[in-house]
Formats: sequence, structure tokens, C-alpha cells
Amino acid sequence: MSSRIRVVVAKPGLDGHDRGAKVVARALRDAGMEVIYTGLHQTPEQIVETAIQEDADAVGLSVLSGAHMTLFRRVLELLDERDARDIVVFGGGIIPDADLPELARIGVAKIFTPGATTTSIVEWVRQNVAQPVA
Repeated sequence: MSSRIRVVVAKPGLDGHDRGAKVVARALRDAGMEVIYTGLHQTPEQIVETAIQEDADAVGLSVLSGAHMTLFRRVLELLDERDARDIVVFGGGIIPDADLPELARIGVAKIFTPGATTTSIVEWVRQNVAQPVA
């Protein structure tokens, strides 16, 4: 018997716009996943702690502030330090195409850029995040 995919949706840094993150969180929840939304202004440390405490299968970061390289890198470093790299990290926001290869190189599984549909995000999570077995 399998349990539901657990996803932490987070807004790291000083970015104060969370409408997109809430839309994605709701779409994932409506698709049958368990979603933990952390709220605004989370530090990478808070996000990783939440992911570990909640036994998350994935972390989705929404970054619109331009600090995506620093924030994604720090979350991945902290997951490494906590021996939790089995947690899939993906994200979205205003991220230049030129930065996508470097984000992939450091371990970000997927970036959804503006215009991505909630359907495409849900389908990607279903296909790329291992569903836990109860």
C-alpha cells in the first residue's frame, strides 16, 4: 500500500510575493499530494528542517527575488549535510534560462519558468518523485 507524496512548498529569502507558490501548493494538494506550505521569508535552514521533520519526498522552492543561485545552492548543501539528498528539489519563478544548466548541475531536478501550467508541474512531480510505500 502506498502513501501520498509529501511536498514542502517554500518561499525562501526576502521575496514577498507568494501567489504562485500558493497556486502550485493547491494544485499539488488537489492532485492528492500532501503539501506543507512554509509561508514567506523562510531561510534555507528553516526549509530543510521542515522537509526533514515532515518526512518530505520533495521540496519546491519559489524564487522571484533574483537570489535563486544562492538559495537553491544553500538548500542543497544543507540537505547534503543532513544526509537527506533523497529529497527531490525543484522550483520555479523568475529564473533566467542562462542559469538553468548550473542549477541542474548542482542538483536541482527541475525549474518551472513563467508560463508553466499547474498540470505540467503536477505531472512532473508524479513522474519524478518516488511515491513512498506505507
